[in-house]
Amino acid sequence: MPKILIVGGGYAGFYTAWKLEKQLRPGEAEVTMVDPLPYMTYQPFLPEVAAGSIEPRHAVVAHRRHLKTTNIITGKVTYVDHARKVATIQPPVGEAYEFEYDIVVVTAGAVSRTFPIPGVADQAVGLKNIEEAVYIRDQLLTNFDKAAGLPAGPERDRLLTVVVVGGGFAGIEIFAELRSFASSLLKRYPELSFEDTHFHLIEAMGRIMPEVSLKTSHWVIKNLAERGAQIHLETQLTSAVDGVIQLSTGESFETDLIVWTAGVMANPTIVRHTDLPIEERGRLRVRADLRVGTDEEIIEDAWGAGDVSAVPDLTGAGVGGYCVPNAQHAVRQGKLLAKNIVASLRGELPRQYYHKSLGAVAGLGVGVGVLQSGKIAMKGVIGWLAHRGYHGLAMPSWERKWRVIWGWWNNFWLGRDIVSLEAVQHPRAGFEEFAARPKPAVEAAPEEPAKKAPARKKPAAEKQPAEVTAK
Repeated sequence: MPKILIVGGGYAGFYTAWKLEKQLRPGEAEVTMVDPLPYMTYQPFLPEVAAGSIEPRHAVVAHRRHLKTTNIITGKVTYVDHARKVATIQPPVGEAYEFEYDIVVVTAGAVSRTFPIPGVADQAVGLKNIEEAVYIRDQLLTNFDKAAGLPAGPERDRLLTVVVVGGGFAGIEIFAELRSFASSLLKRYPELSFEDTHFHLIEAMGRIMPEVSLKTSHWVIKNLAERGAQIHLETQLTSAVDGVIQLSTGESFETDLIVWTAGVMANPTIVRHTDLPIEERGRLRVRADLRVGTDEEIIEDAWGAGDVSAVPDLTGAGVGGYCVPNAQHAVRQGKLLAKNIVASLRGELPRQYYHKSLGAVAGLGVGVGVLQSGKIAMKGVIGWLAHRGYHGLAMPSWERKWRVIWGWWNNFWLGRDIVSLEAVQHPRAGFEEFAARPKPAVEAAPEEPAKKAPARKKPAAEKQPAEVTAK
């Protein structure tokens, strides 16, 4: 029975395994998926998680709950040696070991791409996983708690200043959602006013959201400006040391929260540690039928999809001729990849990936959103409903869909939960502070050597009687 190894359990990897379970016949192949995390993150929901609109656990899909027959290995693939058909797996505990396979599927995803700007690595946080979104939410809430106890001044301004770097879809959504969240918090903090909050988005290009029309992007900028959020176009971040923001325009201000969304890159753990072909931008070289290789040469029994792969965009709409790294492509590629693998096992030819985007939706805070489909653009409440409707249905499995939609329904009547759980970063702090500890052993003082007492002359009165002496 052939062994299929899926490297990565994100969108493409999860959907590949999920669909293989439904399409493979019993005993036709054995599927194993390896990922450092035990769940898939639905990344379009991360801005709403950060803004308190979605419960964090509802935005992830547990591998072991929804993959019934796939072998799940929680670990990291550190090398893929396709010449030997062996992958090296490093588990969380124990020594690394080799895993033999017959077919490899590389769907390791992407990570945040940063630049060597002073302070960014020490001060900023990305938006690629659920833990980062939770951190952003708790940090903003905690900063409001701290600022409420301070007088107006530089320290309060620093705590209530939010900076987002990157004006793509992810950057604009997290920026707008946090602006919406902060505005809703003000009614709970009478000590603070709207003017105390400061929101800055930094974008090096001359426009935002290239996925929508220029007219729609201008509407988004105007809408955010009316809500007290400032967008710096054609501006670069030059330094963020100690939270002091320095811009290429000469502007400078301090912040306690920097969110980095300025690009992604293929997972370097895989693309830098494999003998599979890698293209000039550091992605796995993949054909339109999702087999690894080129039009002239096919690497047998190797497949790739998702953000880690350079998949040709046959519609001609992709940047540089390749599919852009987003969830819309990764999900569809994963589904087709499962079909193509099954077809290959049965001696059939695989199909080429072709997907023409029907449009894009973005949530800009509760009640505000945009939808762009061709030349048609919907803004405001209609765009927001389209955003929630699309992603609510796109969330894998009805169990997850129900949890997300039920959470939105509860928030509609009860409002967003504003409890910060920042203390979870150091869960044992309270216990350690008051925990009883054994008293340290007291070391005995070293004994001094005994001194010989000098001979004492008995006084005359102590002399024994003569008769005793005589005896």
